[in-house]
Amino acid sequence: MDFHKLSAFELARGIKAREYTSEQVLEHFLERTRRYNPALNAVVVLKEEQAREQARAADKAAEDSRDLGPLHGVPMTIKETFEIEGWPTTAGHKGYQDHISPRTAVAVQRLLDAGAIIFGKTNVPEFAGDLQSFNEIYGTTNNPWNTNLTPGGSSGGAAAALAAGLTPLELGSDIGGSIRTPAAFCGIYGLKTTSGLVPMRGHVPGAPGSVAKRDMGVGGPLARHLDDIEAELDLLSGPDDDMAPWQVNLPPASKKALEEYRFATWLNDDWAPVDNEVLSGLVGFCDELKSLGARLEDAQPEGLTLEKSHRLYYHLLGGVMSQGLPPKVRDRLAKLAGEQGDDYPHRFARGALQSHGEWLQKDEERAQLQRTWARFFEDHDLMICPVTNTLPFPHDQETSAMARTLTINGKQEPYLDVTVWAGVAMVVGLPAISFPVGFGDDGLPRAVQIIGPAWSEKTLIDVARQVQARLFPEGLPWPELQEG
Repeated sequence: MDFHKLSAFELARGIKAREYTSEQVLEHFLERTRRYNPALNAVVVLKEEQAREQARAADKAAEDSRDLGPLHGVPMTIKETFEIEGWPTTAGHKGYQDHISPRTAVAVQRLLDAGAIIFGKTNVPEFAGDLQSFNEIYGTTNNPWNTNLTPGGSSGGAAAALAAGLTPLELGSDIGGSIRTPAAFCGIYGLKTTSGLVPMRGHVPGAPGSVAKRDMGVGGPLARHLDDIEAELDLLSGPDDDMAPWQVNLPPASKKALEEYRFATWLNDDWAPVDNEVLSGLVGFCDELKSLGARLEDAQPEGLTLEKSHRLYYHLLGGVMSQGLPPKVRDRLAKLAGEQGDDYPHRFARGALQSHGEWLQKDEERAQLQRTWARFFEDHDLMICPVTNTLPFPHDQETSAMARTLTINGKQEPYLDVTVWAGVAMVVGLPAISFPVGFGDDGLPRAVQIIGPAWSEKTLIDVARQVQARLFPEGLPWPELQEG
């Protein structure tokens, strides 16, 4: 049976009904991993025997009519940056190569408590800090649609494993497009959640064992099925232990039919141009929406420019990423921060070394921008924009991310512009979903990003579900995979 073509929650229902066993499902995904992972390098840590023991226990529970939860006996993988007790969690950093986690991340524990069986962890860039997925410990992950290209990052291993059917469900994290870009590059679904909705304790970075809440970064689901996105979201959502009295009750979709939604569009910008192939996919998607009766208007929040949004995002990001920098690195950043340059290294240096007073000022700017977006969503329901400015691109590991460039419409643009469109939602903590809308002549997925008001995850999923029912009624396409 082709278990990889079923949704994770369909698998759970079948296991509980004893139509098949958890052990059979697990062996199916392990066999696919043995066959196809060598060409992809998506799954980089495996615990097969532990997973088999847990699968047998799940099957015994089903025999005894004991329900272990919504993911009863479902095998799945987890992004390597999430801690699991007894598992390596390195975030691709050589200094953490021997780190074995003494605890389990809150988000992972919620999946385990729902009956999931973790059989592997998936690859990431070092410190989850790139839009590619390679590191010195585990090597390079390849895109299932073309192994010469990147699957994106930092949840690149997760997205590649899902696209290839090596796992039915994944947990990712996102601070600069790390869920949304891999989802776009690999032709699957990825949901960046509202800031604070999914606890991040037990994610690296921060440092292993840290408990302080970090700014901006969020957790969220990746999957091949939107029903899985929504069901996993329900499991993940809710406050950490220190906020236990608070309750989360996400509102349902705000409308019933696509034609009832008021879509704003922001498809391109001179400050960070979008590749023509990406733009073509966006325009085609918008034309499809119009043909279905939806209302679209080219509009952005009053007074907001892409440059203003990204500069604020990147300054705050520098502060987040500066935690634990060694003295030599801080010395180099201090030199850059004192210079007049306005490229990414200089911007990062100023953000990384900002004073607490400066951070408070930027945090106020963010709060004001959040109110600007809230007013915008009084007249518009959702915003359609690019996930990023480029299609999947060839592996590029020769220089640091800040020194690289990408060719966009024949011109060399800064590599880190890949984060510009992802930062629009991240800087103000808004939810955003990435999903495929077609494939080009090059055989690569085309995707869009839709941003909604805070806590509108159910609306985003509903819109994506209605669109996908029309675009891919038989389900998402499968790449042709290489064995060995």
